Amino acid sequence: MNFRVLQHTHLLAAVVFLAAILVLAVQLITPSPVMVSLGENGAQTTSVGEYFTYREVAVVAVAAFVCGISGTYLVVHNQAHVLTRQDQTQMQAQTQPRVKTNDGVVTPAQYMADSTLNAEQWEETLETLSNNEETIYELLIEADGELAQQNLVEETDLSKATVSRTLDKLEHKELVERKRSGMGNTIHLQ
Repeated sequence: MNFRVLQHTHLLAAVVFLAAILVLAVQLITPSPVMVSLGENGAQTTSVGEYFTYREVAVVAVAAFVCGISGTYLVVHNQAHVLTRQDQTQMQAQTQPRVKTNDGVVTPAQYMADSTLNAEQWEETLETLSNNEETIYELLIEADGELAQQNLVEETDLSKATVSRTLDKLEHKELVERKRSGMGNTIHLQ
């Protein structure tokens, strides 16, 4: 169904719904002050508030019916539209393979593009570093940008304190990030 036609149908149903509510409200607020009663002497009319004529009852019944139909249409159609969107989103999610990363889940194409850009940036950054910073940064690049701090100590000839101070410097330059992992830290290249 065309989107414009769908919008117009929704608008029409909403207008009909509101009109029916208005008719119901007016009829229920202002009942007829006349009552017709049949007795031994024939039909008599009495002026009494709080009673409705047959015509007013018919108007209320029709307005309630129209209100119910248009309201049901609006609710059911809106739920069907929401379900359709959810189904489309689920179908797209199921058809695209995903790769889990530290930042979340991405498609393989996004992962490869990000990895290539990161590797190039890391290599450029490595050329600007020297001494212990260069050693630690190079080990992190070889580990695809993530390594436990304890492994850095074990794979270099540096003490724990020297590795920690060097990581402080790299963190200050916003080149690495330390994340708590159990009893130690995991170091991530940025």
